[in-house]
Amino acid sequence: MDGIKYAVFTDKSIRLLGKNQYTFNVESGSTRTEIKHWVELFFGVKVIAMNSHRLPGKVKRMGPILGHTMHYRRMIITLQPGYSIPPLRNKRT
Repeated sequence: MDGIKYAVFTDKSIRLLGKNQYTFNVESGSTRTEIKHWVELFFGVKVIAMNSHRLPGKVKRMGPILGHTMHYRRMIITLQPGYSIPPLRNKRT
């Protein structure tokens, strides 16, 4: 699973778990169909909807040049009722 970086656990993502929606940070170059295929293949679930957005980039000063450091998107994946993803660990723990 090259495109999926890690699961996200924020207040909003924990609320969405009750609606059978899971939140992941994914590589910005990955397409929606690739992510859907990877999630269905790896977890053995059926994805019915996907929403994605880019997080605002953090500006980092590198000498006289300003650059952005965000190289990922956040995907909210809705699973078909009856499916679930086993508990995931956060990357930082």
